[in-house]
Amino acid sequence: MKFSRTLIAVAAGFALAATSQAKILPKPAKSDTVQSYILLDRTGSMSDIWEEALTSVNAYADSFAADAPGAEIAGGDIKTAVTLAVFDHQDGLQFDVLRDKVDPAKWADVTNDEANPRGMTPLYDAIGRIVNRAEADAPEKAVIVIMTDGLENSSSELTNQGAKAALDRARARGWEVVFLGAEFASFSDAESVGMASSKTMAVGQGRMQESMDNLAQKARAYGKGAAPAVEFNEADRAIADEEGVKERKGQ
Repeated sequence: MKFSRTLIAVAAGFALAATSQAKILPKPAKSDTVQSYILLDRTGSMSDIWEEALTSVNAYADSFAADAPGAEIAGGDIKTAVTLAVFDHQDGLQFDVLRDKVDPAKWADVTNDEANPRGMTPLYDAIGRIVNRAEADAPEKAVIVIMTDGLENSSSELTNQGAKAALDRARARGWEVVFLGAEFASFSDAESVGMASSKTMAVGQGRMQESMDNLAQKARAYGKGAAPAVEFNEADRAIADEEGVKERKGQ
């Protein structure tokens, strides 16, 4: 009897050890859920347009919650979630997640009290971080929105090739990645990380809210299967005043 209890105890010990060493697998993503990951540059040069940038992010969340009235998108209903991260460089990369997988119907507007412009632009490092976060969530469909007003100048974790590799992994999953220049029209950094011109757009001051509202509806169309990709057309660029940005920036 004692021997039998010993065997049972040993077997239980092995079972416990095996359980503790087993990997805990993430729950499979729901096929009807589409997630958006917004990566917002909060560096010092964003000061003049910061309030508008935050308003545009809030507009995106509001629009992402449902089809625009009178402009219903074909396809089955979907659930949506939005993650917002802001980044800058102060003694290294500062990457702060202000909203994490929030149902846009329950979105609380992001305000200037939560984040202010400061620091430099570790764009490549921040791209790596937002992709890592999306990969950890592993949604079936995702839209990564990168908004910046300047060029990379302070990354220490990744080069442009490292950032490109991260975005290549995202694109290989069928996720959409778009790059917005906030009153900014130089896309050399975007090109260096593999961004096609159809997925980059300059957005003028005074046009950010409408452009992000429009982008959210494009993201919904992709999520519902009504559009194969998220891309910018001439009408989108007119709404964003892209030509005006280029003129103001001498490009």
